Amino acid sequence: MFFTRDGLEQATRRVVADRRAHRLATALEGTPGRVADLCCGIGADALAMARAGLTVEAIDRDPVAVEVARANAAALNLENHLTVSLGDATTVDLRDRDAVFCDPARRSSDGRRVFDASDYSPSWPFLMRLIALVPRTVLKLGPGIDHARLPADAEAEWVSVAGGVVEATLWCGPLAQVPRRATVIDAHGQVAELTGPGTRQAPVGDVGRYLYDPDGAVIRARLVAELADQLGATLADPTIAYLYSDQAVPTRFARAYQILDVLPFGVKRLRAALRAAKVGRVTIKKRGSAVDPERLRRQLRLSGPEEVTVVLTRVAGAQTILLASPL
Repeated sequence: MFFTRDGLEQATRRVVADRRAHRLATALEGTPGRVADLCCGIGADALAMARAGLTVEAIDRDPVAVEVARANAAALNLENHLTVSLGDATTVDLRDRDAVFCDPARRSSDGRRVFDASDYSPSWPFLMRLIALVPRTVLKLGPGIDHARLPADAEAEWVSVAGGVVEATLWCGPLAQVPRRATVIDAHGQVAELTGPGTRQAPVGDVGRYLYDPDGAVIRARLVAELADQLGATLADPTIAYLYSDQAVPTRFARAYQILDVLPFGVKRLRAALRAAKVGRVTIKKRGSAVDPERLRRQLRLSGPEEVTVVLTRVAGAQTILLASPL
């Protein structure tokens, strides 16, 4: 493939684009499979849809991106399935399209990322009109999208790759299968999915022997309660997305730790505990704490051969330190 710097930074990862294209192609079986890709960029998603056998008309307003997308279609021998045109996504005639995919720009004019959907281009009102015009619409959104903006009858899917949440996808009309989905793809391309309504609250209990730090896609999709069901786990604070259990349960949806000690927050108390355990190296994690990890690391002044994970969090509203070891 050919890339521009901006195009590479904004392009969908291939494993994500291929999964989305396969799902869309499966949903369009029995139709001509004609898809409009609005705001195609250098063509990562359009290429994936063409590889999946769909007929794609891709549009972008950036002439450089259009030429790069055309070059990629030619280089990958996909020109029979993919055409790329220069144009305005808001003026495309979509009446004969079986589905529409749109990846609105989420960067300001000076190249900075924007996180408020009000600043998307095309605009959020246009995207909502698009859903009404073409029922089978797929939108690629920023992972920080506000749940309150999402149409009630659409499926919102958050996707993480190798531990980092990379995007949200909105599946509209007949394409929606569940209200919320968390898709977790590991570094080897293995995929796990968790689904649910996204409205449940996990039960609250005590700190157990094991701590589970849910994947960001699970947290973004508000499926922590569904993960708690799988693990037989509870929250120790209703506002903090750490789960605790007395059972070690293998899961692809969270990083698991064995809890070695539980301490009330205090730098001197923590320093003494770590020195007694001959800990010289720490990994500091935090959720629900205002402490600066690097400043804390300097204050600890550690030396020794052992290593431990220090978790700064809240338990029943109280600032708490957990000493833990990854499983």
